[in-house]
Amino acid sequence: MSQKAVLYRMKSTQKICPFGLKALDLLKRKGFKVEDHHLETRQQTDDFKTKFEVKTTPQIFIDDKRIGGYTDLCAYLGIPPKDKNKKTYKPILAVFAVTFGLALASSFQIYKGFPPM
Repeated sequence: MSQKAVLYRMKSTQKICPFGLKALDLLKRKGFKVEDHHLETRQQTDDFKTKFEVKTTPQIFIDDKRIGGYTDLCAYLGIPPKDKNKKTYKPILAVFAVTFGLALASSFQIYKGFPPM
């Protein structure tokens, strides 16, 4: 039987909390049955924060115990925090991918398909 988690997160027509989405995804990937509560207005969000004496959303509850926000959820699940000083090549790969796509599109435009061999 899967554990149950209760998630409170901001979700309105103007704003969707990215950490709320990350928390929802992480809980589902870890096999939790998630009861997802949306805080749709600023008033609902402020009332929630006052009631639970918290400063941020999302807030996650597991077994009727408040775990906290997304970072607290990661710690609870034993997921080590990401090293913010660690070098990553994602931006460089993105630049190369965009450049390749532009070159391919230009080739199709000029040659009406792949260039002749």
